[in-house]
Amino acid sequence: MIKVTFVCLGNICRSPVAELVFKKLIRERGVEDMFSVTSCGTSGCEAGSSIYPPAAATLKRHGVAGSHTARKITRKDLEDSDYILVMDDDNMRDLKRVASESEQKKIYKLCSFTSRPRDVADPWYTRDFDRAYADILDGCTAFLEKVSG
Repeated sequence: MIKVTFVCLGNICRSPVAELVFKKLIRERGVEDMFSVTSCGTSGCEAGSSIYPPAAATLKRHGVAGSHTARKITRKDLEDSDYILVMDDDNMRDLKRVASESEQKKIYKLCSFTSRPRDVADPWYTRDFDRAYADILDGCTAFLEKVSG
């Protein structure tokens, strides 16, 4: 089983969107049994919160169902994950500060698997939830292609 953890800052916008989009993709391809998928934040500032309403509305518009409760990444997440997929350079830097050398080798930016590597801009600040969704879908699709062949 491939253990995938999506990570952003607060775990209420980008990483739960990525988690739910990826779950939908693997369900549609019939490869759910190959993966364990979760998401969390580098900060615990939103722990216990639901998906941010504009992010949830974006998922609904795209036919992506599911719910999520925000949480902060744990030592166990770092140890147990096969892939830790972050949304931007800030998330990467925050995790690499606390990850061991072997754990650092598991950390990738989500869109590094695409033909156009980039950060997923934080819609909390940009207010552009559709652009974040498009970047996340692109990253998740490219990542799934890489790991499932």
